[in-house]
Amino acid sequence: MEKAKISAYQLFVLIVLFEVGSTLLIPLALDAKQDAWLTILLGMVGGFFLFLVNFRLFHYYPDILPTEYMQKIVGKSFGKFLAFLYILYFMYMAARVVRDFGEMLITFAYPQTPLFIIIALFLVVIIYTIRKGIEVVARTGELLFLILFLLGISGIILIALSGIVDLKNLLPVLEEGIMPVLKTTFTQTLYIPFGEAVVFAMILPYLNQSKKGKRIGVYALGFSGLVLTLVVAINISVLGVNLTARSQFPLLSTIQTIQIDEFLERLDVYFMLTLILGGFFKISLYFYVAVAGIANLFNFKEPSRLVYPMGIVILILSITIASNYAEQISEGTRFISLHIFLPFQVIIPVSLLIIAFFKHRKKRGK
Repeated sequence: MEKAKISAYQLFVLIVLFEVGSTLLIPLALDAKQDAWLTILLGMVGGFFLFLVNFRLFHYYPDILPTEYMQKIVGKSFGKFLAFLYILYFMYMAARVVRDFGEMLITFAYPQTPLFIIIALFLVVIIYTIRKGIEVVARTGELLFLILFLLGISGIILIALSGIVDLKNLLPVLEEGIMPVLKTTFTQTLYIPFGEAVVFAMILPYLNQSKKGKRIGVYALGFSGLVLTLVVAINISVLGVNLTARSQFPLLSTIQTIQIDEFLERLDVYFMLTLILGGFFKISLYFYVAVAGIANLFNFKEPSRLVYPMGIVILILSITIASNYAEQISEGTRFISLHIFLPFQVIIPVSLLIIAFFKHRKKRGK
């Protein structure tokens, strides 16, 4: 495990940047139509539970990474197998997110540039950052968080001033009852983005004030959930349900409609800056925990040497993961929710906690 420490505020910043990161890019929870914002709130509540599960495991084993305490909970052989599966999961998710941003940059700004080149350049910057360690990632997030916050506030103000918001597009609430909302919650928003916070099980051991971890994590997830709820509600109120669902990048379409006095328009730079910075941290964290996991599992003394081969693997995987962006989104919001997210974000952590609880209870009894 790297000898590094991050503060409680840095953890808050990293969680918010990670949660908001690529989630602003995709059309989220629109199976619930105008109630999409409600599914995000319900997913946020579920995210609180999943984070507390991982924090409780951290409480039982505060000084070691999950790749190590899995071996203590379920035995060395099976624990190593589980840890290796999680490393593959982190690599897969890093590849998915970097592919999302590569597709966005091609569609939005560089239509003539090969996808491979864009993703490779993006990964070069991330590799350089990861080599410096989690402290550098956290400090960078701390510096850029304020910029993103100001961009978000000014963007909301400009949307409000442009007069394009129609709150009637959010009505009627629960038109088709509560079941479509619950179905979307348990198939999409519980996992994307809130269940993805399982990645912070690998970050919590670096926290210099471990007692604050639970409160900070809940606050950060709550703040992220409110931001995403507001963004989805704005997208639907500006574009309407049908146009939001058809749009490849709903937030970009919303920002492109801003026009104030025929001189302030085409504010696409808001979209670009926010998404690139958010995506950078999300990919970096997935990348970092994959490297840290491999180094811990196989006892590498210099984890930085793993960064380059890992970068090549993620680059190749991101290119081959889907034949086009439509397939990428369809697979990400439907197929992998139950086949990958459910076991790695819910079933395995909850099962590990139950086993750890009884093991510690038995020890206290002795």
